[in-house]
Amino acid sequence: MDLRSAKWRKSTYTGSNGGNCVELADAAGAVAVRDSKDPDGPVLLLTRAALRTAVQSAAETH
Repeated sequence: MDLRSAKWRKSTYTGSNGGNCVELADAAGAVAVRDSKDPDGPVLLLTRAALRTAVQSAAETH
């Protein structure tokens, strides 16, 4: 999947120094997820439901 023209969004929790953060972008029927410190690195493609489950699971552990 070509994501070169994707519009990436950083978490609103990202500080001015970049921090440990992920970026999200809409991708044909999925959500693309990448590490903000490595924009040319690997990208995860998740359905919206899978992303929602992952975020909810992470929130429960904190």
